[in-house]
Amino acid sequence: MDDHRIRAQNLWTSTIRKHAALDRASVLLADPQVGPDDIGGLAEAQEEVLTYACAITNPEVYAHWGTHPPSGLLLIGGLGVGKALLAQALATRADTPSLRVRVPQLVLDIVHSGAKAGELIQAWTDVLDDMPNITVYFEELEFSQAKEIGERRTDLPIGPIMDFMLDFVDRAIAAEQVLVVGSTSYPDTLRPAFFSAGRFERVVEVSPSYPGDIVAALKIHAARAEKRAGRALFESVDWEHVVRRFRGPSTGEWIQLMHGVLRRKARSESVNEDVHPVSTEDLLDEVDRFRKANNRLPQTRSGNYV
Repeated sequence: MDDHRIRAQNLWTSTIRKHAALDRASVLLADPQVGPDDIGGLAEAQEEVLTYACAITNPEVYAHWGTHPPSGLLLIGGLGVGKALLAQALATRADTPSLRVRVPQLVLDIVHSGAKAGELIQAWTDVLDDMPNITVYFEELEFSQAKEIGERRTDLPIGPIMDFMLDFVDRAIAAEQVLVVGSTSYPDTLRPAFFSAGRFERVVEVSPSYPGDIVAALKIHAARAEKRAGRALFESVDWEHVVRRFRGPSTGEWIQLMHGVLRRKARSESVNEDVHPVSTEDLLDEVDRFRKANNRLPQTRSGNYV
């Protein structure tokens, strides 16, 4: 691993040892590896996100055109559509580590675990000052709606939390070597302070086309499953026919659904049943099971598109 990646990892490890709230709310990937071929579709969102990488890789191109990079990107889109994957793709293109901050978890720690906001802000500032080039991804800025805290929380002290989060975000944006990305699945209720000038001023919609982008993502993940298994796992599946069976699931849920079929095959093999490769009919049966279960669940689901 390159020296700058080792340095980033060591700096972050040292910080989270002293601040459990940051440890619980973050994930550092020192060497993310997400390229365009790892993302199913999302062409327009990919172009926006990867263009932002120029702020690190070719900053002079902005000056050449008499402009400057945005202070931050805001990815908006439903649960499980690929926002986190795009943030990793940005880090990969910019050749930086990726630091994912789960905003709802951080808020929970501040409110309920007695984490001292001032100490966290200072630790955050100090580590950013020492960091090499890095991409910071603030996941789910609309913390009061997030599933991690029970959704639609009206009992949170919004004012103090917003003061903390805006300061937290601003410290990252102020660091010249940091690419800053935020996301939300609830843009209609996101507080305008987050996407004001000088913060997440460039808004990018992440909306998979149906069925093409979902089919592309499923093919990518089917190929990954076969690579892990070291053998063919699927027959000649009509992926588009499968996806058109039910329009409800997000991309992440479709991937979970596919893995559900693989797990059923694994269970059958474990009890010595005759098992065949995954067929279109196997996937359609799983779609029907998912749809029935979906009708019984009132809460919002997601499934990570990773």
